[in-house]
Amino acid sequence: MSDSNVVVITGANRGIGLELARHYAAEGCEFIGVCRQSSEELAGVAGQVIDGVDVTTDAGIDKLKSGLAGKRISLLINNAGLLQDEQLGSIDFDSIRTQMEINAYAPLRVAEALAPLMGQGSKIANITSRMGSIADNDSGGRYGYRASKAALNAFGKSLAVDLKPRGIAVAQLHPGYVKTRMVNFGGLITPEESARGLAERIANLTLENTGSFWHSNGEELPW
Repeated sequence: MSDSNVVVITGANRGIGLELARHYAAEGCEFIGVCRQSSEELAGVAGQVIDGVDVTTDAGIDKLKSGLAGKRISLLINNAGLLQDEQLGSIDFDSIRTQMEINAYAPLRVAEALAPLMGQGSKIANITSRMGSIADNDSGGRYGYRASKAALNAFGKSLAVDLKPRGIAVAQLHPGYVKTRMVNFGGLITPEESARGLAERIANLTLENTGSFWHSNGEELPW
């Protein structure tokens, strides 16, 4: 395998994923962007783009593994996500299932598939949300998004335990309320600000604090 510093980001074609791509490309990393549909911006910063990848399917995961064959991954960022809204009395269970597939099951699929390409010193960052915190929920609603991010947090914690003996650290990271298309650009911070904070948290991730749940500003969040 190559010994290069390879960073893989899912959902890298826009928003937070694209800003993280720009950050790691500027650091001189070999950045590989994974997405369903590429963008001109992503193509401009990525050393390689693996597009047409649906990470919720076996075929998509197989395509991802084929595209990364022979690489040694130093950092995997599971960033692809979906936010939909459900209110009590009009819950769409198909919407909840879709969010579970994209927000929870897909990152676990990707991590399991790519873990053999990672080794001592590698890291996995799951972009989750404080809305996945049960202790922090004081506003209700968002049943699918909250449940899917809580499941992702649980998956990430188990990954941290299981991968620690192999020298791989795992973090669950809340990006903040970011001005992206997901929230109709109504957030409090820019994608650039969020990406800087996330990158700092990733830089500080070690086997000693693996499995933690952090805000991009450095605050440790409750489960």
